[in-house]
Amino acid sequence: MKMYEKAPAKINLMLDVLHKRPDGFHEVEMIMTMVDLADRLELSELRRDTIIISSQAGYIPLDEKNLAFQAARLLKDRYGVERGVHIHLDKKIPVAAGLAGGSSDAAAALRGLNRLWRLSLSSEELQELGAQLGSDVPFCVTGGTALATGRGEKLTPIANMPQCWVVLAKPPINVSTAEVYGKLRANRIAVHPSARLMREAVEAGDFQAVCSRLGNVLEEVTLKLHPEVQQLKEAMIRLGADGVLMSGSGPTVFALVSKQSKVARIYNGLRGFCKEVYAVRSLT
Repeated sequence: MKMYEKAPAKINLMLDVLHKRPDGFHEVEMIMTMVDLADRLELSELRRDTIIISSQAGYIPLDEKNLAFQAARLLKDRYGVERGVHIHLDKKIPVAAGLAGGSSDAAAALRGLNRLWRLSLSSEELQELGAQLGSDVPFCVTGGTALATGRGEKLTPIANMPQCWVVLAKPPINVSTAEVYGKLRANRIAVHPSARLMREAVEAGDFQAVCSRLGNVLEEVTLKLHPEVQQLKEAMIRLGADGVLMSGSGPTVFALVSKQSKVARIYNGLRGFCKEVYAVRSLT
C-alpha cells in the first residue's frame, strides 16, 4: 500500500520575538501562511520493521537526522507500530531557507503514516506530536493561515490571506536558525511588527494593508550577517514588488505581487542575483 502527501512551504507575514524564555526558547508572535512550492512524499508500507528514507536530492540527510524519519520513529514508538515504511522525498523546497521544508516534510509524514498505519489520530493529536519534532511542525500539519504564539506551537487559525503571487528567492548561502536567535537581543528590538494589525489586514482581505504591515525582527540579525539578503530585498522592491520580507530566519526573501504582469519581470530580474527563484501562488 502507498500513500502520497504534499508538503508545502510556509512564509511568515510577520514574525516578532517578545522575550527569551527560561527554557531557552524565545516567545514569539507570528502570522504564517503556505505557498504552492512543495515537496512530495511517497509512503510505502514495508513488512519488515524498519524506516527507509530516500530522495532525489543529494544534499539532505537520509537517516535519523531527517525530520520525516523522526516523525515515523515517534509514531512507531508511541503507538507500538511493528511495520516499517519507505518514505521517498521529492524535494523542491530549498534547504535551510526559512521556508520550513523539513518541518513540512515531518508534518506530511505524520499525516500520511496516520492513514497508512490506520492510527485514527486527530489533527490536534498530530499537532501535539509535531511539537516534539520542531516549532513549525504543528502549523505544517494543518496549514492554512494562522497566528502562532508560544515558541510557535500554539496556533489560532485565521482567514486565508488574499490570493496573490509569491516570488521566492534564496541566495546561495545557508542560515542557521539557532545562530540567528542566538545573536538576537530581544530586549533591544526597536520596532515590533503588530500581529493584531496584520491579522486585521488578512481577515479583511486587504492585500495592500498586508503588504504595508509585513515585518520580521530576525532581519536585523540575518541582514548584518549576510548583506546579500538586503541586496535581494532592494532588488525586489526596485523590480516592482508590492511587499517584500525575509521569511523566518532567512535567507529566503519573498515578494508579494498582485498583478501577474509583474511576476515575469521580478522573476527574470532576480535570476541575475541567484539561481533559486520560484514564482508560485499563495495557498487558500
